[in-house]
Amino acid sequence: MKKNCWEVKKCGRQPGGEREKELGVCLAAAESRLDGVHGGRNAGRTCWVVAGTLCGGKVQGTFAKKYETCEVCEFYQAVRKEEGPNFEMSIYLLKRLQKEKE
Repeated sequence: MKKNCWEVKKCGRQPGGEREKELGVCLAAAESRLDGVHGGRNAGRTCWVVAGTLCGGKVQGTFAKKYETCEVCEFYQAVRKEEGPNFEMSIYLLKRLQKEKE
């Protein structure tokens, strides 16, 4: 079973997590439009394309603002390595989010 970001980062912001009441559910844990991508639950293995996630104790903002930080994140790098040639590029994930929003 592939691990989601909240399992690796141990933020406790998934539904039912130990910090859910204090900080709320992370948007990556709630974003169902990317469910199953890279074998994750909701956006648990595509958190870098979800605006407003809380990493490092602060809101990360839009994809454009946070991507540089995400690119050096050990979780992002691990997903890229694990997925190899099956890694879905961010532009396609963003298009999926936008398309399903309309």
